[in-house]
Amino acid sequence: MLVTAALTALFPLLWMVSGSLQTQDELLSGDSLIPSVFHWQNYATAWTDGDLGTYLFNSVFYTLTAVLGILVVSSMAGYVLARVEFWGRGFFTFVILAVMIIPAPAMFLAQYRLLLDLQLTNSRVGYILILITSGVPMATLIMRSFFVSQPRELEESAALDGASPLRIFASIILPLARPGLAAVAVIQGLHAWNEYLMALVLFDDNKLMPIQRGLTSFNSAETPQQQILLAATVISVVPVIVFYLLAQRNIVNGLGAGALK
Repeated sequence: MLVTAALTALFPLLWMVSGSLQTQDELLSGDSLIPSVFHWQNYATAWTDGDLGTYLFNSVFYTLTAVLGILVVSSMAGYVLARVEFWGRGFFTFVILAVMIIPAPAMFLAQYRLLLDLQLTNSRVGYILILITSGVPMATLIMRSFFVSQPRELEESAALDGASPLRIFASIILPLARPGLAAVAVIQGLHAWNEYLMALVLFDDNKLMPIQRGLTSFNSAETPQQQILLAATVISVVPVIVFYLLAQRNIVNGLGAGALK
């Protein structure tokens, strides 16, 4: 059963890789999953003719910057909600949860109007701010759950030794929270990498578009070759697969430690 489910999940990926190595006629005929001749030049065509390098650089830059911002904000906010007693803490937690319920497209108009007033439309800064604000609510709740599950004894011992709250957070809390931070980084990294709708709304300049938006340039009247689109899609998927393989141990540790409970 598990083998069947795994093969079913992997088949679209295998078909995509196979199609990226075929000619257009062979791909459209659908006679075989294995190409008769491996056309590696499809990848070179996708990289050069589609300016894929620019889109790939943009996505890497947006994703890394947004994930870093989300980790900084959500770790501090989650720690405050988990450890600091203040009036309205439950209300703020409820507001964060309520924001997550709102569909992202429902906020596009307000977000775009705000960026327009700040003169940040069609800019990297504006897009990164949108990615950060959209990822902070979920990441904050994840980090809060992780901090709540951790014992207070180490923090109390450090406080008795004269450590400041900032020192306790930086030297004790964050190292213990590495599995939770890794889980948040993977979840939000995938979200930032796959984001498409806001880039469609925000960007007019092709040089600023992320990889998911750039892939649409391969599906037009000028570039009807589907095998080139598949090759470009494979290139866009490779960084995500590599990142996941490198972080999978931390993901398991984060789940086991309670980061997503």
